[in-house]
This record gives sequence, C-alpha cells and structure tokens, in this order.
Amino acid sequence: MGWSFRIGTIAGTALRVHVTFALLLVWIWVMHYRAGGTAAALEGIAFVLAVFACVILHEFGHIAAARQFGIKTPDITLLPIGGVARLERMPEEPGAEFVIAIAGPLVNVAIAGVIILFLRTSVGMEQLAGIEDPHMSFLSRLAGVNIFLVLFNMIPAFPMDGGRVLRAALASRLSWSRATQIAAMIGQGLAFVFGFVGLFYNPLLIFIAIFVYLAATAEAQNAQIREVSGSVLVSDVMITEFATLDRTASIDEAIEALLATTQREFPVVDAFGHFEGLLTRNDMIRTLKEKGAATPVVQVMRRDVPRIHYRKRLEESLRLMQEASSPAVAVVDSMDRLVGLMTHETIGEMMMVRAAADGRFRFGHLRRPKPESRT
Repeated sequence: MGWSFRIGTIAGTALRVHVTFALLLVWIWVMHYRAGGTAAALEGIAFVLAVFACVILHEFGHIAAARQFGIKTPDITLLPIGGVARLERMPEEPGAEFVIAIAGPLVNVAIAGVIILFLRTSVGMEQLAGIEDPHMSFLSRLAGVNIFLVLFNMIPAFPMDGGRVLRAALASRLSWSRATQIAAMIGQGLAFVFGFVGLFYNPLLIFIAIFVYLAATAEAQNAQIREVSGSVLVSDVMITEFATLDRTASIDEAIEALLATTQREFPVVDAFGHFEGLLTRNDMIRTLKEKGAATPVVQVMRRDVPRIHYRKRLEESLRLMQEASSPAVAVVDSMDRLVGLMTHETIGEMMMVRAAADGRFRFGHLRRPKPESRT
C-alpha cells in the first residue's frame, strides 16, 4: 500500500504503518496534552498503541486461519481506522472465507474475555460509551474497545469482516459473483447511512462512509473481473504489440525505449526471444539516479515475474499476478518465447470494453493464433 513504511516482520508477514497512523498519534498527543499535560498525553498514546496491538492480533487471527487453507499473507498495514491484512489470493470456497473472516473478531472476543476475567467484572453499555473517558480504568476501556471492534467489524459491509461473512453465507446458495454483488450493494447502502448520520453527529463517520463505499465498489469490480476471466483465454486479451529490451541492453537504451513508447513495463529477452525478466519505469529511474546509465538491465530487472502459457485461462494469470504482487505477467509459448504481456491496465481495458458492449463483446474473435515454429 502506498504511503506506508515497513517497521518489522512477524511470523513471515511484514508489518507496515501508513503515514496517516503517525498523524493520528500526533493528534492524540496534542488533544490529551491540552486536556491534562504530559502525563495525560502519554496515557493517551499508550492506550492507542494498546488498541492497535489488539488490531494486530485481530489481523493475525485472519492470517492464522488463512494459512490453514494454504493462503499466505505478505503484509499487514496499520491505518487510523484499523488494520488491513493483504492475502495473496482470496479463498475460493465459501466455508474457507467464512472461517478466515470470523477468525479476526473471535480474537477480539478472546481478548475482551481475558480482560473481563482478570478484572472480575462485566463490560456493558457504560464501558462501551465511556471508551474515551480517561477516568475509567485502562483495562476496562481496552475491554470495551475490543467489544466495539467485534460489533463494528461484523457490520455486513465490505471491507469489514461482516461483509465477507455475509458473502460466504450467500455464496453457499448463490454464485460467488452474485453473492459479492449483493454484499457490495448492502455495503454501499450502509455507506450512505454512515455519511448521512455523520453530517449531524460525528464527522468521522463521513470518512468511514467514503472508505466503506470505495471498498464495496472495489469488491464488486473484482467480482466482475473474476467472473469474466473464467471464460476468457490469455491470448484473447494479452498485449501483443510492445517493445522489448535485449539482455545486453543498458539503462541508457531502456530510457530511450521508455521515451519512445507509452509502456511502463519492458520485458527483457535473449537472442532467441526467451523471456528473462521485466524492467519497470520506476526501476529504470531509480537505477539511473543511483548507478548510472551504463548499468546493464540484467542487473536490475525483476526475475521473479510470473509467466503463463498463452492458452491458459485469464483467471490463472490474475492469480499469478496477485500472488507475486507483480505489475505484469509474461505470456509465453511452448518454447518459452515471449508472445504477449498481461498488465493491470490490460485488465482494466478489458472491463471497459465489456461494460461498453453490455457484456456482449466476444474477446479474441478477430485474433488468429500464431503457429509455433520449432527452430
């Protein structure tokens, strides 16, 4: 995620903090300092950090459940409104998504339960309403926060866990695409409710409403892409007209190609057309600044770019791109020679065409497959 920086790694998952989270800490410090001086400011910061420790544990609940289904989690990003665990791929079975989604809130239930047992008391509406009251005990407020996190996350709207639980329940009876569309529409509706209430009560709800609406819209779009990709071949929509770089090229030559085209990703091939790696625009500029124009492209190109045969389904290309967090997928023939390229822009253009044709456009019907010569 952009505007975030890495602060460490836990159990193979990178922990990242968004810059807006740092701004939140500054705001908490200022507000508490004005109210009660340095001691109050330190307590306020400590409480926020304790809350986000619970958020991290919440996200690791998702991670632990995902790993049971063979799904890795590259990183977690802390935002002012919570944490986001990025799965390398979404679970395909409704039961798996349900387990992964519910695991996070169950962690908060466990944390609240442990605190309540330790305090030998109960947590009710008074504690939930007094989360921001500094006169309440630290642990009582923390227990209240965890209960609030459970209630908030179980709202049936993306990107909250409740939205994914709802989709899993619907997907047990409907298609995955239809279930996502229904859950997304509910999320968008709730976003308007949050925004309306925020106009009269808490302005923070307006920010949450925008976040929920955008997340629900993104889920709906992803569902459409997934539905289309299952019936389209890579060869039907791949880029076939693009510039390549020879493995003997330098950054100087790569820059010339960058300026002469509209490409952002440049495949690197050998003399026989075999794919060897990918050089992105950002890699070029960084290398030009740090190492100079004479640097060979093979020293800085990305070698972990996934490749796929042109007769494979588009959905497999999307999965490879997501799992590798790659800007592109190299499309090759049976001889491992580069014949095409798949990028995020390619997917976006495909969906634009489909929307304009109201789903009636037949991808690839004008393309003629090139015979594979075995020289």
